[in-house]
Amino acid sequence: MELFLTGIVLKPKGLKGELKVQPVTDFPESFLTRREYYIGKSPEEVVVRKVRSAKFQQGFAWLMFEGIESREEAEAAAGSRLYVTGDALEPMPDDRAYLHDLIGLEVVDEAEGRVGVISNVLQMPAQDVYEIDTGGKKVLVPAVEEFITEIDLDKGIVTLRRFSEFL
Repeated sequence: MELFLTGIVLKPKGLKGELKVQPVTDFPESFLTRREYYIGKSPEEVVVRKVRSAKFQQGFAWLMFEGIESREEAEAAAGSRLYVTGDALEPMPDDRAYLHDLIGLEVVDEAEGRVGVISNVLQMPAQDVYEIDTGGKKVLVPAVEEFITEIDLDKGIVTLRRFSEFL
């Protein structure tokens, strides 16, 4: 089962197990409707927890889970990650894609043809950066309209321009 990171538990609040969570999603409002998460320090050591209550305030989710009902249990959960399964992900608008959907796409330059495959997407402060494996080395390309002209998930192709500037 593939799990996707959606939040990071920052710290407990109060005595009844409430947790402050930093959303790691473009859909933070989904914290108000999700009924369960996979919680753990890594995807390999998760436990399924049902949500008892959820609030969203000042950019943070405040969650209470079954099985985390004291401050001590909440303190033990600090630093954990919240994951969801692929079928629980929010649907993306047509002009957007999940980062994991981009990894493995073939990269084609408008002038040079096929140049490689996206091997990673790095989230930088200014914009995302695509790591492209050319077979011989990895090349970093900013994910901005100036360089990325089209992303076609159905065909599995990312089209870009001026790739030679990054070599």
